[in-house]
This record gives sequence, C-alpha cells and structure tokens, in this order.
Amino acid sequence: MLIERTRSMSPGKSSGKMRPDCFLNLSIHYDVGDVLEVLPSQDPVAVDAFMKRCNLNPEAYITVQPSKKENSMGDTNHAPDIPVKLKTFVELTMDIASASPRRYFFEIMSNFASAQHEKERLQYFASPEGRDDLYQYNQKERRTVLEVLEDFPSVQMPLEWLVQLIPPLKTRAFSISSSNSAHPNQVHLTVSVVSWTTPYKRTRKGLCSTWLAGLDPQQRVLIPAWFHKGSLPSPSPSVPLILIGPGTGCAPFRGFVEERALQSKSGPTAPVLFFFGCRNEENDFLYRDFWLSHLQSGGVLSEDKGGGFYVAFSRDQPQKVYVQHKMREQSTKIWNLLAGGAAVYIAGSANKMPSDVLAALEEIISLEGGVTKEVAARWIHALEKSGKYHVEAWS
Repeated sequence: MLIERTRSMSPGKSSGKMRPDCFLNLSIHYDVGDVLEVLPSQDPVAVDAFMKRCNLNPEAYITVQPSKKENSMGDTNHAPDIPVKLKTFVELTMDIASASPRRYFFEIMSNFASAQHEKERLQYFASPEGRDDLYQYNQKERRTVLEVLEDFPSVQMPLEWLVQLIPPLKTRAFSISSSNSAHPNQVHLTVSVVSWTTPYKRTRKGLCSTWLAGLDPQQRVLIPAWFHKGSLPSPSPSVPLILIGPGTGCAPFRGFVEERALQSKSGPTAPVLFFFGCRNEENDFLYRDFWLSHLQSGGVLSEDKGGGFYVAFSRDQPQKVYVQHKMREQSTKIWNLLAGGAAVYIAGSANKMPSDVLAALEEIISLEGGVTKEVAARWIHALEKSGKYHVEAWS
C-alpha cells in the first residue's frame, strides 16, 4: 500500500497498476511467455546525497497532488492522499541517479541559480544555440540529475519543481525465463548486467541490473513486482514450435522448453526447433548445459522427438554467422513443421534481427514450398492472423 500510495502521487505517467502484484518472497503464479516488471531500489548513498544537496528533510512527511486540470480528468489509479515520508517518496518515484534530465530542467534551473556564471551557462544550455553543447554535456555523458545539481551548486530548486521535473523512477520489464510448473514459487530472469564507459571515461551502470546482481540471497529483500502478459502467449503442447532467440532472447524459451519437458512426461507433445545465437561459444553460450541436456535422446529438443537445437556463434570464425544462416541450413525441417501447423516465436534485440529472421522464413517457404516471395509473405501474414507468429523485441 505504501508503494501504491507513493507512486500514485508521482506526476510521472503510469501505464498500469500502482500496487505491486506481489513481493518476490511470497506465493506467485505466471505462465511461460509472461513478463515480470521489477521496481529497482536506488543507491541509499545517492538518495542521501540528493536530500542533502537539495536541503530536503528526509524525515518530513508530504502529499503530492495533481493540478486541478489533471484531477478533473479522473485518475482511477490515484490512491488516497495520505502523507508519506519525503525520503520514501524520493526513493520510490524520482530517478535521481540513473536518468538524465531533459532540456527544460536546465531552463528552470537557470531561474533558481544565484551565481551569475551558472545562470548564464544554464540559459545557454536551454537555448537553441546551446543544443549541441547540452547534448555533449548531458545526454552523451548520461549525466544524472544528482550530478547536474552538483555541477551547479548555487541552484536551489523548490521541492514542487523537483517533483515535476525529475524523471520518474520506472519499473524494468524482463521476459520470464522459467516455467512456474517446473519451479513452484520461483521466477527466473535472464539479466544482462549493463555497464559502459562514456566519451569522458566515466563508468556508467544500469540501475536495475546492477541492483539485482548485487543482491545478497541470504538477506530478506522485498522486490516489488508486477506480472503481465507479453507478446509470447503460452503454446498448447500439441503445437509444433519454431523458436528463434539469439542472446538474451533465449530467456522466454528456457521456460517454454521446461514446460514442454514436463508436459512430455504425462502425454505426447509436438516437436520443438530452437535457434540460438551469440558471439562466442566460450563466453556467451547462455544456459549451455540446459539446452544440451534437452538435446539428449528423448529430450524435447532431440532429433528422435522431431526437434533440434542449432547455435550460431557469430564471432568464432572469420565470416559472421547469425541465426538466420542456421535457419536456412535447416530449411527442410522448418518447412515440414510449418506445414504441420507450427507456431513461430521470435525474441531478442529489436535492431535488424526480427526483419532478418522474417526474410529467412520467406526464403525458406518460397524455396521449400515452390512459391513466389509474395505468396510466402502472405503465408507468414496468415500465420500472424491465426495467432501463430509472435515477436517480442526490445531495444
């Protein structure tokens, strides 16, 4: 209720429920293909530094109310206006140490700068002439709200402005990597721990992935979480599957394979083809032992079950090899499954991969089915309309 109440006060737009479905140490339920949203915790040191820099009393209690115009629109998510501790509000709603502020933030800051040189610098950043320099200073370096405020120490912004201008703390969405049937009361995630270096050699880390990676399993940590349907619906055990998931795109398909392995113990199941890709076999082969165990005789990916597991290691040879190349090598198998009513599931990076996979499928259907590319494209469109072509891609 505290999370619901606090986040409902935030002026940031919400796309769904404010109250978490659960904390991840309680009973949970989900289907394969579902998505888990996690609200990350912010660094307590950064929160304390922000409170000190902005002269905010962490023990104060506040309520934050929408303007009359917004209130008249009727926000059904809005919880009762019960005061919450200011520090709690900052922790749960204001992204102070990972998100970069917008240009308008600098414009408003200039109005509260008491040092003339800071005021002029901020006004320049907010002007059309200063756009390129602001990009170099702010977006390219991914400066955080806290860092910007510390760079302009004469600025003292009222809390009312900070609440409106600081980017809202957003939940992070992950494809679930497990079957609830195989792991009762557990949810598995495949998380790439984000870290990079800026042009000025600052080390930046992803807020949520770094926080998750640093959790101590021995400590009792409450993780606010929301479950919802993604774009990969849970398939029937009688439907053959063609799964394409390079990199962390393999995450949901680990759950698919776990679920089908359980289903195969109690009755017949349709074949599964899985195409996985990564840069190097030695460093990036996610869940290697898991896939290989299901490739053994009798496993859901095994050839004797009509399945298959094919890996493209893009950087282990002079010429780059991707999942679409492996798909073309197995064109007959893919065609046979498609002709038998298979569903196609694609997950992974949203750059070129989904369109490259689509082009490969069109080629395979054209080649194996003896039809034109236009007819092949219509075949895939028909698959999509019948609920047998699904893509979950992320940037």
